Amino acid sequence: MRWSEFAVKECVDVSNGEKLGSFAAADMEFNPTTGKIEGILLETARGAWLKKNARHLALSWAMIKKIGPEIVIVDTHSEKR
Repeated sequence: MRWSEFAVKECVDVSNGEKLGSFAAADMEFNPTTGKIEGILLETARGAWLKKNARHLALSWAMIKKIGPEIVIVDTHSEKR
C-alpha cells in the first residue's frame, strides 16, 4: 500500500471507539538500519491554528490492528511508547 492511500484513512482507537485523527499530516518513524516502519506520529488536535496547539500521539506499528478501506483500527492500550 502506498502512503497516499494510507494518508486518507481515519484512525480509530479500538479500546474506546475514539477518532484519533487522519494520517494526512502524520510522520513516519523508520529504523535506519533495517528500513522498516517503527511508528507513526499522528497529529490529534483539530483546528489548531498554525499548529500552535497541535498535539501528537506516537503510535508504534504494533498498535495497528487492522487496516480497512476507510479506517485504521489501533489499540493504544496494547503497547505504551
